[in-house]
Amino acid sequence: MTDDRFAHDAFFIDQLIRPIANLYRISTLGSDGGPGQPVAFVRQKKLSIREDIRFFADESETDELFRMKARQVFDIRGRYDVTSPEGERIGTLEKVLGISFVRSTWRVYDASEQQVALAQEKHIHVALFRRLIDFVPYGEFAPIVFQFTILMDGRQVGELRRPLGVRDRYTLSIGGDPDKRLDRRVAVALGIALDALQSR
Repeated sequence: MTDDRFAHDAFFIDQLIRPIANLYRISTLGSDGGPGQPVAFVRQKKLSIREDIRFFADESETDELFRMKARQVFDIRGRYDVTSPEGERIGTLEKVLGISFVRSTWRVYDASEQQVALAQEKHIHVALFRRLIDFVPYGEFAPIVFQFTILMDGRQVGELRRPLGVRDRYTLSIGGDPDKRLDRRVAVALGIALDALQSR
């Protein structure tokens, strides 16, 4: 870890409404379950051929902290490298193609590309419902509880949870990893990926 702002075990992620790009605010998790102190702002360019998501220290976007970028323009495996602004790899996220048709699943790798965690939708019946709702007119606007478990060595160490509501707001907790084997910057990038880089 090189930035104390990410030396936490729980974060609050919410999407901010902006006309030309997806913008997210990442905060510490407050004692009331809402946002605490902001630690980063995230910009996803719309209509980009190759996903390139930047994490900044504040909303002015003058101090880049790290970035998440698709490894290739067309990559069926859906791999995204999390790097420093200079390009040094911090970790990698990979969507597991086959099982994700039924239940979205992501592998999380460290800087050496060794798998350290697995993120998977917690309830398969909710996963199936999220897919079926796409066939309903305006189904994408239906509020659905969204929850992923984060596993390390087959043991749950955290979760990403979207409470019932219209806005894209999430709580991310990784308290079961006190040794911080999962770089918190990669964990935060995973939280953004689970909202921005996958359909239902």
